[in-house]
Amino acid sequence: MEIETQVKDMIVKLLGLRNANIDTGAKLYEGIGVDSTEMVEIRIALEKEFGVKLDEKEISKFQSIKDIAAIIGSKKA
Repeated sequence: MEIETQVKDMIVKLLGLRNANIDTGAKLYEGIGVDSTEMVEIRIALEKEFGVKLDEKEISKFQSIKDIAAIIGSKKA
């Protein structure tokens, strides 16, 4: 499964979103409605799911699901 799809599915499940057809380019905070506490939960879940370590600077770069997938993809390459 493509990383972007995996990240999207994980966020939809983690946040209990009703609409699974979210745009992966949508802004996490303004578009999807993620708050800072949820972002911490997302980071922990990403680290566990993909076996990568994400620091605070990388988390601040998360603007969309596409951004998250790109960072994880670069770490797994």
